[in-house]
Amino acid sequence: MNLTTIPDDARPRLAPHYMFRWEASQDAHILLYPEGLIKLNPSAGEVLKRCDGQASVAGIIAELQAAFEGNDAEIAEGARAFLDVACDKGWLRC
Repeated sequence: MNLTTIPDDARPRLAPHYMFRWEASQDAHILLYPEGLIKLNPSAGEVLKRCDGQASVAGIIAELQAAFEGNDAEIAEGARAFLDVACDKGWLRC
């Protein structure tokens, strides 16, 4: 699988036909789209809720690193991996 590598200055935002929200019945953040829904794990939800078209990839990663304890390199790697997949799947405009 060839994934796009998003540059640090990209400002990802939700693609127009997707809606992101918390769904209590799923106990998770979800992405709704005309054909169904995608249930996100907690980490993916934290990344996606920061993808507002204003924050850069570098800014999103810095915010995640400040908000969560852990290895900064692992947080950055995980966030970048999710962003690459989300852009490749068309969930985000990158």
